[in-house]
Amino acid sequence: MSDPRGATAVVIGAGGGIGGAFVAALAADRRFATVHALSRTGGDGGETVSAGTIDVTDEESIAAAADRIGGPLDLVLITTGMLHERGRMPERALRELDGARLARQFEVNTIGPALCLKHFAPLLARDRRSVIAALSARVGSIGDNRSGGWYGYRASKAALNMIVRSAALEIGRRWPQAVCVALHPGTVDTGLSHPFQARVPPERLFPPDRAARQLLSVIEGLTPAATGRIFAWDGEEIQP
Repeated sequence: MSDPRGATAVVIGAGGGIGGAFVAALAADRRFATVHALSRTGGDGGETVSAGTIDVTDEESIAAAADRIGGPLDLVLITTGMLHERGRMPERALRELDGARLARQFEVNTIGPALCLKHFAPLLARDRRSVIAALSARVGSIGDNRSGGWYGYRASKAALNMIVRSAALEIGRRWPQAVCVALHPGTVDTGLSHPFQARVPPERLFPPDRAARQLLSVIEGLTPAATGRIFAWDGEEIQP
């Protein structure tokens, strides 16, 4: 990200609250000559922002976006995710489990990001430090689970953490300066967390722009030695 020619970033999920905040923060950072903002609807570009379409549930769409952008890339942020959909809240008990809902959680939270890693990791810059990161969640930590519930979301994020770990090992063999991590943004004031904000202390409910700045600060401090690990918004490492 210190390339004097101007760094290139990609934000996958730019239509979401955190993704959009990442785009705005990176567009304001003079180190980035181009920010590719990818979402299902495309959206508008700007002086340094190039808007494009992507559907993380469709591998052809992911591959086409990667081919269109090309490389080398300095920063790739995968910010897509789903906790609830169409009024159906996370499962609280085994009796609420439904195969189709579980498959949908894994489709969005695990398989989509995994396929983004497949197609975008090969575009990372080889001659300098680069970062590819996926938004995960603290509730995806198996060792930290002391309350249960949220079966599909927890399991799909735990699976994402394993995907990131495995990808990091492979990427590190070909791109020694690359960093591949999972990131926990905390509770962010977006539609994803809205039904669950009542018990969150105001100081721990982050506006999207603050969440993006915090995570970018964490990314800034990561070295290749951190690859494959999970970090929270404050830089704390989260156990798998």
